[in-house]
Amino acid sequence: MIFMSHLNEDTTHKTIPKEIPALNGIRALAVLVVVTSHAGFGHIIPGGFGVTVFFLLSGYLITTLLLAEFGTKGQIDIRKFYIRRFLRLTPPLLVTVALTSFAAVSGLSDGGVSLVGLMSQLLYFANYYAIFFSQPDSIPAGTGVLWSLAVEEHFYLIYPVLLSVLLGFKKGFSITIWLSIICLLVLLWRFQIVLDPDFYEERIYYATDTRIDSILFGCLLAVGFNPVAYCGHNNRLGPKSWLVIGVAIAVLIFTFTCRDIIFRQTLRYTMQGLALMPLFYFSISRYKHWLFSFLNSHLMQKIGVYSYSIYLIHLFCIKTLLLHSSFEIAPIYLLTLTLILSVLYSVLIHRFIERYFYEFRKKYR
Repeated sequence: MIFMSHLNEDTTHKTIPKEIPALNGIRALAVLVVVTSHAGFGHIIPGGFGVTVFFLLSGYLITTLLLAEFGTKGQIDIRKFYIRRFLRLTPPLLVTVALTSFAAVSGLSDGGVSLVGLMSQLLYFANYYAIFFSQPDSIPAGTGVLWSLAVEEHFYLIYPVLLSVLLGFKKGFSITIWLSIICLLVLLWRFQIVLDPDFYEERIYYATDTRIDSILFGCLLAVGFNPVAYCGHNNRLGPKSWLVIGVAIAVLIFTFTCRDIIFRQTLRYTMQGLALMPLFYFSISRYKHWLFSFLNSHLMQKIGVYSYSIYLIHLFCIKTLLLHSSFEIAPIYLLTLTLILSVLYSVLIHRFIERYFYEFRKKYR
């Protein structure tokens, strides 16, 4: 079987590797796609797809960790989960929002600062603020990317409770079926919104209620076919595996090239999620295979470690460079400068902020 056997939902593996292979490399690939797209290559690099990859990765990783916790302790400590997520996400966000707000107020960058806009970013409401309430110059330039953090934070807020309830069921539908039903309902909800005469694209692209399935596909992978159980056991790819990979890549290419507006706002996200699941599976379970080994290179691992802060600051760097340049910057030079500045910023955040809070988070494991 291509996916071999799946993890038992009631007695999932009690241990997972300290570092899941390929995950940091996938993070690196995703953030590079986003940065490259924003730097002027958006016509050939689908930046939004990089965010979709981040979403699926988050769902997969969080579910894997929660299932491991349930397997060892018999329950999920939701309070400690919330504390760990807060200590992981908030410190770099606070520094970034403070820096970009200062730059906007002092005239070093475009945009502005408003109390509501600031609170929407710090309280993870930036996506719905952008859809329904945003006003010109109400947030610093380059901080619009925070919409995706809001989607993930809403997921973190609800999902541990949902998973705890589902794990408590001894009979009835499996977790896989429940998550699949939710994904289907989200897809139908997107169709409902698109059919509204007043539909606009941002409503679907930014909103948690229309994008949460991109995260849930990662949850499905962790529950139903978790590749962490097979890491390094078999690094060969048989004909069936190659066929699955080929079909998945073909599906992704189709989602990039099909320009039908209804498809792009509805089925595109579902098809991308389904196509990414086997690619994630093989990149983790066959991480030593030449096709995926580059994800575990030292460079990709480092970029993956810095990816969160790179994502937070990169668009601010792009917009500020363009603002202060007296001539048009070619995309390749803009990309290079942005990566240098973003990585430098991320190294500083990692060394002086994230390392400290990482040690602090250990107390809540």
